[in-house]
Amino acid sequence: MERRWRMWRQYAREVLRPEEARARPSRGALVADLVLALLLTVLAVAAVADLHDASTERRQGPAAVSLRLRPDPPARPVTPDPAASPRARSEQGPHPLLVILTALPLAVRRRYPLAVFWTVVLAALATHEAATWITVLACAVAAYGALAYSRHRLAAAGGLAAAAVLAGVVFQDVVPALPSWLGPIVVLAGAGVLAGAVRFWQGRLRAGRDRIEALQRAQAQATRAAVDEERARIAAELHDIVTHNVSVMVIQAGAARKVMDAEPAESKRALLAIEAGGRAAMSELRHVMGLLATENEPLAKNEVTESGPPGPQPGLDQLGALVTRVRAAGIPVDVKLSLPPGPLPAGVDLAAYRVVQEALTNTIKHAAGAAASVSIRHEDDWLEIEVTDTGGTRRGPSQTGGRGLIGLRERLAVYGGTLNADHTPTGGYRILARVPWRAS
Repeated sequence: MERRWRMWRQYAREVLRPEEARARPSRGALVADLVLALLLTVLAVAAVADLHDASTERRQGPAAVSLRLRPDPPARPVTPDPAASPRARSEQGPHPLLVILTALPLAVRRRYPLAVFWTVVLAALATHEAATWITVLACAVAAYGALAYSRHRLAAAGGLAAAAVLAGVVFQDVVPALPSWLGPIVVLAGAGVLAGAVRFWQGRLRAGRDRIEALQRAQAQATRAAVDEERARIAAELHDIVTHNVSVMVIQAGAARKVMDAEPAESKRALLAIEAGGRAAMSELRHVMGLLATENEPLAKNEVTESGPPGPQPGLDQLGALVTRVRAAGIPVDVKLSLPPGPLPAGVDLAAYRVVQEALTNTIKHAAGAAASVSIRHEDDWLEIEVTDTGGTRRGPSQTGGRGLIGLRERLAVYGGTLNADHTPTGGYRILARVPWRAS
């Protein structure tokens, strides 16, 4: 019982809840309303005309047949004016304009539902004894439109109830199967219930469509977020690869240019370092492109045959090669390494390598002549990476805007790590990263 009561309360709230706006009716719906209004208008006029003819025949029938055996002597009776008799006026039928107003306004029932409803109902009440089943049908259509298309549902429901009571009082014998006062009430109330049911289910369907659209928007937003995240990850990878290797190559090229004539051997070593840095950059770029390639878009054939399939991503096992390249660029690097006993997760291993790479790259770019130190140690479940330099000579203002450090923070945050970067009291720079190293 309580469940049914809740269902009816939900139905009433949905039916009587006002709407902010409704969609404009389509051209087909307006044409259908116009055809219906014209049809009911013609039927209403014809029904009233038939009613008037029938009343005329009833009024003239007894006078046409005389039951007297002898005619009365002639006399000059005083004939009253037929138009002056109230009964005669009622038998003449309602004004044609009232009959038209009971049906023709239905042509705009979707645009002005309440105005059309009251116009039709008041015109129908004004016809009084001349009301026919067409009149009640027009009222039912107007009542349906008021509750189905009006934004003010509560006002429409109240008006429908009032009109049903008035119709029950005024109309007589419109529905022969029911008492004279009950027929109009049943017809109008039935139209209102039908309109409420249709509007309720339309609201349910609309709510379902809104939920589906909201889910689709959320899915599209999640897809865009995933694409943006992947782009940021790729940008961080490319930044880490290109910035480090190109910075080393620029330093080596400058050194080779300066000593090319005086010390050819040093110049040759610098050129070899440039070549090694370029090969390392190409190898890492090829690896990244291999990760991005799909089965339908494999790597170019010449790339595979020249260098083989992409190797594993760099990690702390390649820290020695990284330090060698930095030292070849003229930066002394001291390394202290104390790794955990177990293997590092691949993501943590790569993140630790990128921290050292970014820190040493910044030293090359912004602190010429400085010395750097790298310390990697573990404490319980945490891996700590610390890279410091002595400051050196600043080459000029930074043009990168700190994107490398931002990318490192985001990379470490994926694994629950943190990164701090700040100047040291002696004028150098210090980068400290901490990341859990045990695979969860």
